[in-house]
Amino acid sequence: MKELGEYLKQTRVSNGVSIEEAAEDNNLSTSQLENIEKGNIRAFKDVYQLKEYVKNYSKYLGLDPNEVADEFNDFLFEHTSKISLDDILEAKKKMEEKEEKRIKSPYTKEYKRKINYKPLIISLVSILILILIIYFIVVISNKNREHQEVLISGYKEDIYEFTY
Repeated sequence: MKELGEYLKQTRVSNGVSIEEAAEDNNLSTSQLENIEKGNIRAFKDVYQLKEYVKNYSKYLGLDPNEVADEFNDFLFEHTSKISLDDILEAKKKMEEKEEKRIKSPYTKEYKRKINYKPLIISLVSILILILIIYFIVVISNKNREHQEVLISGYKEDIYEFTY
């Protein structure tokens, strides 16, 4: 931020503008403008408001405010980030290389494989019903067989009694 502040100060001086005049034109106090030119960001409570001050001040000085804002963002990012900008750019490059190696087609989409449980459930229920039907058929046929044996044995007894 000190480099950016120094650049703004040099531009102001080369334009022949006093610090009091620049502060008055930008609705800032002289101390605020001095802190911006010194790169003292601790003098400001809100970093976003400081960014707006820097953009407006750079526009006042005839500089490209977007370019100055980008410089300010780079400083702020490097100041607050635990990961260096070089590491982020390197990781981004690796990700792009990895994406380039993948074969892509505009006509195919990648889908996550979903398991459709409906046919599985229908199959299991059908098998269960079939087993129950077979069980009841066997049970009913056994009861019929027992009933028939009882009837036949009773009929045989009736025949034996009738013949004697």
